[in-house]
Amino acid sequence: MRATQAGESVADAHAVALTPAAHHRLYERRSPGGIGLTMRRTTKASGAALRTAGVAALRTAGVAAVLAALPGLLGGCMVGPDFVPPTDPPVTRYTREPLANPTATDTVTTRQGGSADQNFIAGADVPGQWWTLFHSAPLNRLVEEALANNPNLDAAQAALRIAQQNVEAQRGTLFPVVTANGLGSRQKVPGGALQSPLNDQRQLFYSLYTPQVTVSFTPDVFGGNQRQIESLEAQAENQRFQLEAAYLSLTANVVLAAIQEASLRAQIDATKRVIQAQTEVLTLYNKQLSLGQIAGADVVVQQAALSVSMQLLPPLEKQLAIQRNLLTALVGRFPSEEISQTFTLASLRLPTRLPVSLPSNLVQQRPDVKAAEANVMQASALVGVAVANRLPQFNITANGGSSAVKIAQLASSAATFYGIVGTVAQPIFDAGTLFRRQRAAEETLDQAQAQYRAVVIGAFQNVADALRALQSDAQAVAAAAAAEKATSQSLDLIRKQYTAGAINSTQVLIAQQSYLSAIVTSAAARANQYADTAALFQALGGGWWNRNDVRPPKRERDPAPFL
Repeated sequence: MRATQAGESVADAHAVALTPAAHHRLYERRSPGGIGLTMRRTTKASGAALRTAGVAALRTAGVAAVLAALPGLLGGCMVGPDFVPPTDPPVTRYTREPLANPTATDTVTTRQGGSADQNFIAGADVPGQWWTLFHSAPLNRLVEEALANNPNLDAAQAALRIAQQNVEAQRGTLFPVVTANGLGSRQKVPGGALQSPLNDQRQLFYSLYTPQVTVSFTPDVFGGNQRQIESLEAQAENQRFQLEAAYLSLTANVVLAAIQEASLRAQIDATKRVIQAQTEVLTLYNKQLSLGQIAGADVVVQQAALSVSMQLLPPLEKQLAIQRNLLTALVGRFPSEEISQTFTLASLRLPTRLPVSLPSNLVQQRPDVKAAEANVMQASALVGVAVANRLPQFNITANGGSSAVKIAQLASSAATFYGIVGTVAQPIFDAGTLFRRQRAAEETLDQAQAQYRAVVIGAFQNVADALRALQSDAQAVAAAAAAEKATSQSLDLIRKQYTAGAINSTQVLIAQQSYLSAIVTSAAARANQYADTAALFQALGGGWWNRNDVRPPKRERDPAPFL
């Protein structure tokens, strides 16, 4: 049964191209369960009477059983569009031309260790612990500590559990609500000429006992409640992938922060070596000045160069301290509890075989894309909720019990009572409020679909950017390594020439600055290659499907979870 408005199918207006085999649902629909009824024992004196009095209540419970079966009978009647997963993007590669491996012109081994060459493995799977490919035990321990202690992950886990509990809570709307209540009262009635309700003018005081059971049920005739459940399931799925995004962001941030620390340490080391070399030259100049071999201007120029190099050191040390604080915070510690691990470029190994997922698989691997897909599903379900709100609403209420002036009389058949009432309400005029809400829900669906397409395009852009960056990084590392080697050799040669008196001190200063620039550039190029490698793993989704990030649910301790 498919309800339509004004002769037009809402489902046709908002259906998305489907690929059933491409979509993996993370949450299975649970079949409707029964309603448990718990009865507490009463005292021996009144227990038998109360149990007998419950016969009428059981008749009402029979009505509840019939009502509980209605969701299964009416489950096929759901207004609004049925969500179908989007089709895969019609692309077969990430770049315009066939993907080329990031290979340097010549095989280069950098001062930091390892080669600059890498290979793209098309269609290979991304490992769940991708950070282990850098072959750094301290980095592995740091990531594990971050995954265990970072409070943002705890918050994401709690958000997922909240969404799951909201789904289960909404499922209860498909079943009857059974309420047991009892009334006991002590009353005085008029006497004398005014007859009492008990037809006994001599009895002025009496007690009244009325135990009863009430069953209320709102049949989900047009599927509004089931669409609401579908919406909450989509919200839970969104939170599931928000959790994966938090894991991916945390692991990538830890790796990138460690690489940045290694880069800063390399720059600090290079700056210190240049300062040491310039200090040695300045000492030599002072000796030569005292012997009258050079002019005082040469000493002043060298002193100025040394001062400039020394000015570079404090900002680098400040950045390193801030980076250490960042790493400490990522693992869930306070700054005073600084981590013990330290990182250098030489302690990291560049992954040489890089998996590159097929474009058709990327939309299933990216947590942000899956979260955006869940948003489309939620918006689609809310259209059905809005449509159902414009249709008739049904309600059935039944109650049964017994009423007597004595507890022992509750067992009498004459004391029992029961009743059943059915109501239906159809909105007739609300100045277009419900219609406009439906239109707003439909526009929200259009918005979610557009946002999904934008997220997909952004995901492909991220991968393409990382691939392009890695292709350039190999060339940059090779060029920087060659420049570092050449400037080092040039500086050694110029120093020898200066000692022999063949050149002046200006050329020595120029060679020193060239060498300083070369070693800093070499360290930065190598760090960029490490960082872009981590960015590729992040852009491909981080392999969350190869590990279990969702913590098991907390143990239920409530003795009556059906209430």
